[in-house]
Amino acid sequence: MKHRNESVPEDFVLMGFTRYPRLDLPLFFILLTSYLFTLLGNAAIILVSRLDPQLQSPMYFFLTNLSFLDLCFTTTTVPQMLFNLGGPNKNITYIGCMAQAYVFHWLGCTECVLLGIMALDRYVAVCKPLRYLVIMDHQVCMQLSSAAWLTGLANSLLQSTLTVQLPLCGNRMLDHFFCELPGFIKMACGDTTVNEITLAVVATFLIMGPLSMILVSYSYIARTVFRIPSRAGRLKAFNTCSSHLLVVSLFYGPGIYIYMQPSGDGSQDVIKVLTLFYCVITPMANPFIYTLRNKEVIGALRRLLRKAISDKKA
Repeated sequence: MKHRNESVPEDFVLMGFTRYPRLDLPLFFILLTSYLFTLLGNAAIILVSRLDPQLQSPMYFFLTNLSFLDLCFTTTTVPQMLFNLGGPNKNITYIGCMAQAYVFHWLGCTECVLLGIMALDRYVAVCKPLRYLVIMDHQVCMQLSSAAWLTGLANSLLQSTLTVQLPLCGNRMLDHFFCELPGFIKMACGDTTVNEITLAVVATFLIMGPLSMILVSYSYIARTVFRIPSRAGRLKAFNTCSSHLLVVSLFYGPGIYIYMQPSGDGSQDVIKVLTLFYCVITPMANPFIYTLRNKEVIGALRRLLRKAISDKKA
């Protein structure tokens, strides 16, 4: 029991974004504003996609999944960041830290797979438009969505369970602003070879697999789009696909740098910035990327607002 108490601390100290405490308050308000925009934007996407009958298509089913994922993704980390930035207490309990690591990696891996599935959906919509609703029926969409969620859960259980078993030798200082597996691996005092290899292999599979699906899908999509005789048709297809490609770039870019390099390589400050980018900035930007470039969503928002105003007047 004494050995366990020395190996596993009751809580961890999150070192946070910066070593300069005077920056905590500005960062608190920036994060709080970003979080509120994330909640508002993604909730609006979910609400519009569910309530507007013109948006009952596979594309918006997966977009609703993405928005729900982003809501959960940011809620897993941002409230704890705000708590640590808002006061002198930078601690998080051991149980809370483990729960955060499990859920964060579950949701992150699920989003990797979901973005690949969304590219497949765009391929069917653009390259096989007459059979789109037959191929991507509700049952297929549910199966693909479930596969993404279950794949993310299985990976999280594997990676997190392996990491939790590492000896910490009483180490409490986690050089990050939330509990993430690479930070735990660096903090461990035992042999982490198995964890590093497992993390690298599974990350390569979960990142490069969906990314390959995205690249192949869009190579076929590009060939099909250039054959569309109508300029308006080409523009509509390009706008829909470019929104997804932008989201993919924002999410996969930082993930590749963080998870697909040897342990210990790369500046920790750079890793923190990139982690902040894909777990805070990207979920906030996704709703705006899809709405500002999507006339169907903008039209649905306007119809819902007009209906709400007319119901209020009545």
